[in-house]
Amino acid sequence: MTEAPDRVTPLIVQSDGSLLLDVHDPGYEVARNDISPFAELEKSPEHMHTYRMSPLSLWNAASASFSPEFVLETLIRYSRFPVPENVGFSVRETMSRFGRVILTEADEPGHLILQVADEAIRAEISGTKSVAKLIEPYGDNGFLVRLYDRGTIKQELVKIGWPVKDEAPLLDGDAFTVQLRGTTRNGGEFTVRDYQSEAARAFHGNGLPGSGFGTVVLPCGAGKTIVGMAVMEKAQTNTLILTTNVAAVHQWMDELADKTEIDPDDIGEYTGDTKNIKPITIATYQILVWRADRESDFPHFSLFRKRKWGLIIYDEVHLLPAPVFRVTAEIQAIRRLGLTATLVREDGRADDVFSLVGPKRYDVPWKELEKKGWIAEAYCHEIRVDLPADKKIPYAVADRREKFRIASENPRKIEITRQLVANHPEDHILVIGQYLDQLAEIASDLDVPIITGKTPNAEREAIYHDFRAGKTRIIVVSKVANFAIDLPDASVAIQVSGTFGSRQEEAQRLGRILRPKKRNSTFYSIVSRYTTEEQFAANRQKFLTEQGYKYHIELWNTE
Repeated sequence: MTEAPDRVTPLIVQSDGSLLLDVHDPGYEVARNDISPFAELEKSPEHMHTYRMSPLSLWNAASASFSPEFVLETLIRYSRFPVPENVGFSVRETMSRFGRVILTEADEPGHLILQVADEAIRAEISGTKSVAKLIEPYGDNGFLVRLYDRGTIKQELVKIGWPVKDEAPLLDGDAFTVQLRGTTRNGGEFTVRDYQSEAARAFHGNGLPGSGFGTVVLPCGAGKTIVGMAVMEKAQTNTLILTTNVAAVHQWMDELADKTEIDPDDIGEYTGDTKNIKPITIATYQILVWRADRESDFPHFSLFRKRKWGLIIYDEVHLLPAPVFRVTAEIQAIRRLGLTATLVREDGRADDVFSLVGPKRYDVPWKELEKKGWIAEAYCHEIRVDLPADKKIPYAVADRREKFRIASENPRKIEITRQLVANHPEDHILVIGQYLDQLAEIASDLDVPIITGKTPNAEREAIYHDFRAGKTRIIVVSKVANFAIDLPDASVAIQVSGTFGSRQEEAQRLGRILRPKKRNSTFYSIVSRYTTEEQFAANRQKFLTEQGYKYHIELWNTE
């Protein structure tokens, strides 16, 4: 065992690979930032936060060029007690798995070579039925893989613990000139921030095989769109951008027109209403996964073959619909950039993002950017309120799902929302929720506009425009606010209900108010006391707790 140094020691490293981080230790914050590249937060109660070094978190670290020595030195530096020997062994063994199986170019047309130097690993791979059908022996230490199966083989191998290091060449798409401007079309100064340039460089690498695919993780409000444009400038090729909704499509179009020399006529929109395919095309996930019925094919998947794309950008990649993974598996020869604030996926398909879009190439702690002024300082509050007397019995006898809905739609939340709005007379406020009847009642009570998934795009964008222009100070929004919406003046968010324990939704909603501004931001989450909503709220807060945000819990009495 290795002795820990006599310095700040907020960390307890346990033999099962879990890490306990003491919130009250003076070294808590710096240790949290240093372990975040290779450990995931599991629990975040008041005093000790629990992290775990999972295979995926360690492989992401390895793919981002962090070594096992870096991981172990970090653990030793902050550990209160000697680091168990088996943890060191496990870290080295797990991280060494990345790079033991390598995908490279083959002389045989239409094929790649899966290089596996270790005989035992070759035997395990060939003995796994789901993998065996995708390969055929080749030479002394490898297998042939059809180009078409490039993504599928990576999906299957990561399931059995062998992440593939993909060093097969990528195809160059049709060339297209992309140049960033020094001055926006509106006359403002424009420069790419240091961390945005670093993220683009980390993705692009040296331009050789093994680079040009992966995921960049940055906080909401930190300018992920700028990173995407910086990558486009490096790639100089036809680019397909996939994003969450029509509003996000138009934001991308506006940003490209404002900050690049691209002629707006070369930027196409591919949505439910408009289907123009240009050298730079921006589409929604919704249109891609549309089909006439559950038995039909996805007709708009043909978009991936309509031009010779050289780069595909997956905006908000944590929301990538499952069917799009299928087509992503087929286009592994195209450069692929995932942009997200969090790699958390509630459906457990983070390993598919790793395999098919690519590993994490760049990450930066939210609080680090907050300190530098690149995102707003935010204060998080959880407000707990009792159910009314007439709701307690119906809640007690309801099933699990109905319990959550009764708690979420607690009518006392309307009065609290009204009070919070009154407490922020000069702020731009978003009231965000899950249930449409609840939101409609709040919008009526406050006499403010409401946006839901049913709101026509033209009306939706008019409301956003009025909010940005200051004509409207408060808007009520449904789950559409979880997605890429640029509302730079929003400084208060009031969450009245959410999607069960969705950590990524909590991060996205806080992100709506993190654009830099003169005033600090405040995030309120209203939760029904003594209900399942409290448990789900605790889970929702995990990711933000990992980023260093603390929730101040308040009890409100509306009697």
